[in-house]
Amino acid sequence: MNDQASSILSGHSAQSNSSEAPSRLSAFMRAIQHRRGLLIGGPAVTATIAASICLLLPPGYTAKTSFLPPQQQQNSAASTLASLSALSGFGGGIGKNPIEQYVALMQSDTVSDRIIAALALDKIYDNKFKFQNRKELNNNTRIIAGKKDGLIIVECDAPTPELAAAIANRYVDELRRIAGDLALTDAKQRRIQFESELAATHRKLSDAQLQLQQSGINPNALKTEPKAALEQSISIQAQLAIAQSHLSMLRSRLADSSQEIQSQKALIAALTEQLGRIKQPAVADGSMDYVAKYREFKYQETLYDLYAKQFELARLDESRDNALIQVIDPAVPPEQKSKPKRFLIVALAFLTTLGGLLTFVAIQDLPKRP
Repeated sequence: MNDQASSILSGHSAQSNSSEAPSRLSAFMRAIQHRRGLLIGGPAVTATIAASICLLLPPGYTAKTSFLPPQQQQNSAASTLASLSALSGFGGGIGKNPIEQYVALMQSDTVSDRIIAALALDKIYDNKFKFQNRKELNNNTRIIAGKKDGLIIVECDAPTPELAAAIANRYVDELRRIAGDLALTDAKQRRIQFESELAATHRKLSDAQLQLQQSGINPNALKTEPKAALEQSISIQAQLAIAQSHLSMLRSRLADSSQEIQSQKALIAALTEQLGRIKQPAVADGSMDYVAKYREFKYQETLYDLYAKQFELARLDESRDNALIQVIDPAVPPEQKSKPKRFLIVALAFLTTLGGLLTFVAIQDLPKRP
């Protein structure tokens, strides 16, 4: 009997639940019919007010430019050094993607201040402090780094079409300017380093040449034929100096634990060991002074030739890198307003008000569930 009673009660409960949903839906539809004036008039009034506000908002225009930043290619200097077996580790770590770095530069305070000053944006933004002008410029600018195509896109908003285009194009101009001021590329860093080393080596070569000329030549010195005896030693010394110079450049941007620095240290150790094995003992007679001065002169001469070649190659790579911010689509004054988006604002106001009123009707007019 108890089982029969339970089954009867559960059957009644299922029937009541199945009939409750249509009844609540019917009640909701009746409530909507009863409140139709409010549900139509409320959103319509809100949409009208939103449209009126949109008419009072100042128009905005968006201009866009896209360009290809300088590409980090394998440079001539690194290729030449790689062909030297003793310096095969030179040039490691070159060729990193610079796109994110260029985007960060365009977002820097220096670039923002230059653009604001050049286009008198402070008078348009009318803020009290410089940081507020920078913030407003950044809020009206979008810089997008293309991961696949390598392009950088700059979109700028402004009250007039001409100003929007001017701001977008100015970003490209300021990037060219700041890229010329900073040592962004490995080529420029190498050029500065080799230029300094070349100047120092030129002074040492001049001094060595003067000392050699003043030493005189004696028969014992001629018999030693220092050119043949010291040629290999001088070449390795020059290679060792180049390798040490490159290690100094690597340490300026990498940690000592990095693979490039460890490889360069191993190269320097190998060259030092090789140089120690082939060095000849000092000459014990009067020709020692001449041989030492001749060795120094040939060493400085060889080192100067190597630095001169690397300097010219680095300068060539630098001119190629700086060449070229290639503008794909320069910014032009837009023909249509980009904001305010009146249709979207009116539609959102209408739908938001309608949703709120439907919720109100559901809460107020539907019968409460027991």
